[in-house]
Amino acid sequence: MGDWYVVAHIPAGAESEAHNAVESYQLEPDGTIATTYVFRDGGFDGKVVVMKPNAVVRDTATHATWGMQFFWPLRFEYLITWLDAAYETTIIARTRRDYAWIMARKPDLAPEVLAQLEAELARQGYDMGRLRRVPQRWPDAGHPTQRPAAQ
Repeated sequence: MGDWYVVAHIPAGAESEAHNAVESYQLEPDGTIATTYVFRDGGFDGKVVVMKPNAVVRDTATHATWGMQFFWPLRFEYLITWLDAAYETTIIARTRRDYAWIMARKPDLAPEVLAQLEAELARQGYDMGRLRRVPQRWPDAGHPTQRPAAQ
């Protein structure tokens, strides 16, 4: 749960020009996961886009398979395919290998850490030519998360 910066992705259409992308998760009393995905579209001065899909955990043994619902009645596959032991970086992927997200608890990863995550995504069978690093620059006045780079 909590905030995760999207540092790189194979984007879905709506997020193809995302800047300062942050996805936040909150466990609800009914077991669903309230999700807020916020980014600036097209640049650091772009319009703030807020998406609020709802998620359910489909695999309660591992908690790694979710259904993400942007609109009813469809829930899209959302797989946590890699998570480091410190719970600081993760890879979210899909069986179809059409979209993927490399996320971290802070917006700026050391180059060697990002390279390791990219290598893992490649090992999972993704077309790395489609990978886009998401520009992050903080603080960002007007961004709903208002997260400083030092976090």
